[in-house]
Formats: sequence, C-alpha cells, structure tokens
Amino acid sequence: MKKKDIFFTGLMLFALFFGAGNLIFPPYLGMEAGKAVWPAIIGFVVTGVSLPILSVAAIALAKDGIQSIGNYVHPLFSLCFSLIIYLAIGPFFGIPRGAGVTYEMGVKPFLSGNSGAFSLLLFTIIFFVIVYWLSLNPSKLVDRIGEILTPILLLSIAVLCIAGIIQLQNPLQEPAEKYASAPFFKGFMEGYLTMDAIAALAFGIV
Repeated sequence: MKKKDIFFTGLMLFALFFGAGNLIFPPYLGMEAGKAVWPAIIGFVVTGVSLPILSVAAIALAKDGIQSIGNYVHPLFSLCFSLIIYLAIGPFFGIPRGAGVTYEMGVKPFLSGNSGAFSLLLFTIIFFVIVYWLSLNPSKLVDRIGEILTPILLLSIAVLCIAGIIQLQNPLQEPAEKYASAPFFKGFMEGYLTMDAIAALAFGIV
C-alpha cells in the first residue's frame, strides 16, 4: 500500500472505532474519577485502545480473519463466536447505541420540549439512510470515511476538548465511590464497555 492509502486507512479505522462509547465513557470517567483520573484512564486505555490495536493486528495477520482464529478451538466455535460478535456490534448493541447517542447529544438539545417519538423516528430513518449510503460500496469506505468524515470528526473532537478545558473552573474533586478503591480496574472495565475490543475483530479485515 502507498503511504497515502495507509494514512487514510488509519483515519478510517479511527472513525470506525470512535463510536458512542468513546464519546460517552471518557468524559464521564474523568468526572467521576476526580483525583484518581490517571490510574483510571490508564486502565481505560488498556482495554479501550491497546486491546483493539492488538485485535486488529491479529485479524490482519490471520489468513481468513476471525474464523481462522476461531478454528483453532473448533469450527463450530468459530462460527458461533463470529455470529455473536457481529450481532453484538450490530443490531443488539452497537447500531442502536450509535443512533440513540447521536440523537440524544446532537439533536434533542436543539428541539423543543415537546419533541417525542416522532422526531426520534425521523432522525433514525435519516441516520440509517446515510449509514447505508456510506456502507453501500465497501471499496469506497476509505474515501468516504477516511478522507471526508474523519477530518470533520477530529475537528469536532478538538473543539469539544478545547471548550471543555476553557470552561474548566473547579479543581479535581475526590473520586466517586466506585473509583475510590480501585480506579485502574474500574477504568479497565469502562474501556471494555466501549466494545472496541470486540469490534476490532470485525474491523481488522479492513
């Protein structure tokens, strides 16, 4: 691959991984961890960043992706494991959470108090039409996501982070109860809940 293709493939993977969980869990972790934020964020990075990278590398090196890895256990296990992963990152958890978080954080705050199920339904239809268009031609995923959506995403994240730092007034608070005793392991669990370690087993085929 050319260096340009590698670069945009990396941007595409970033956009694929940066989902609802990545938007929700880190700020919430920082708020609740307080003074214990560093061990908590290290634990988060282990399962939210390191494991997905290792998973992508493992799938990329495997001959037939996730199925060839599962075959080391048993072909039936490989089939069931692959099915569970795709259902988990798809219709069971990932897809509903992606649409729901986008609506709650990006649309609902700008609607009137009377907005209800209809606005959510309308947004969901539009959201998934766009998703369908983006994924209609897998060969153009790098162009559509890596070259177009990822720069917009990075800019949005930068604006969000800068705004948060500027408006930060209070010093770090004492950690919440669940972070007080074992912040590293709590962050470790929160990182896993982003589902990136699971999603990487599917994204690695890219």
